[in-house]
Amino acid sequence: MTSTVVYKGNLRTELTHLQSGTVIENDAPADNKGKGERFSPTDLLATSLGSCMITTIAIRAADMNLNFEETKIEITKIMSSDAPRRIIEIKADLIFTKNFNATPEQKEQLIRIARNCPVEKSLHPDIKLNVSFLW
Repeated sequence: MTSTVVYKGNLRTELTHLQSGTVIENDAPADNKGKGERFSPTDLLATSLGSCMITTIAIRAADMNLNFEETKIEITKIMSSDAPRRIIEIKADLIFTKNFNATPEQKEQLIRIARNCPVEKSLHPDIKLNVSFLW
């Protein structure tokens, strides 16, 4: 088992990662009767894409002896306006620091690695992915 999810009331759940014991909460979004005080389930899905991309890049960047610290990904989740509610697009802007000195060949390799991360490969193909790499 990977995790547990417990409903806490008021459209909030508590998620526990069993291996580490880490706990996070999430809320229904404000536009769907929730408080919007925490990540929503769809926020977590979109954010997981960014986390997966940056982690897989970090693994390879370390092998290349590249300074990858402080690189960030800005994620924008776009929901459908019609039923059923679903994510229709995720925008991911990878922003590298000025200290990131990769060659063009290394950059190509890192783009390929990011675009093949397990989360991206698990998303439904109807979700538009708009990914940019800002070197």
